Amino acid sequence: MTKENTLRQRIRSGEVLVALRGSLNTTKSELAEIWETGRYDYIWIDGQHTAFSEESLVSYCTIAEELGIDVQLRIPHTQHAYLVGRYMDLGCSAVLVPEVMEEKTVEDAVAYSYYPQAGRRSWGGEARRGLRGAAKGMNRLEYAKWWNEYVILGIQVESVEAVTNVRKLVKPGVSVVTFGPNDLSFNMEGHEGYPLASVDDCMRNVAAQLDGTGIGLAMGTGTKPEERGKYLDMGVTLFQEDPPA
Repeated sequence: MTKENTLRQRIRSGEVLVALRGSLNTTKSELAEIWETGRYDYIWIDGQHTAFSEESLVSYCTIAEELGIDVQLRIPHTQHAYLVGRYMDLGCSAVLVPEVMEEKTVEDAVAYSYYPQAGRRSWGGEARRGLRGAAKGMNRLEYAKWWNEYVILGIQVESVEAVTNVRKLVKPGVSVVTFGPNDLSFNMEGHEGYPLASVDDCMRNVAAQLDGTGIGLAMGTGTKPEERGKYLDMGVTLFQEDPPA
């Protein structure tokens, strides 16, 4: 079988990628039309601030996989990190844990993103990514190995605590650090005297700490192509963009 150039591999190589800020209400024909524009590389779904059902996520991830598209879900809450395996069972191949501040959160997310012996994710789920495509026909151990090389785990930096301690937070198994500038601004406003004076300064600091690690840096808010220059200069390679008007 030909080895895939997976989204995870593309992130690690530093390729500049753009996520479609998707909606679970989009039909397969609508999504196919959007994808034909060639503007996007994967889909980002906000489960933190948007209502969704498990059934709708399964249906959406199924049509996305049929079109060859990976789906990243920002899970509903930081304290749901132990549930990332559950969300992956519903068909997404990437998850983003919001508002990460503590190492225990990342430890839980890593443990339940990966199958043994890399983690402790439970076996099961007919909607899992790959079962209808790249990993079809694999046995348990073959699929677990494939998945452990395919999955993308992201954590969102939205506090000065996370900025300061990001090297401790990027445990083995984390592929992406996403910046949340709005909540980071809220947090900075409660930390007068913090030596980094702006969100941009925080982003540059994180980029410097993670330089050479292979961790992808992502913007957690939508940007237009003409707005990305300064972020590219910081080392950010992952962006989000709304669908075409």
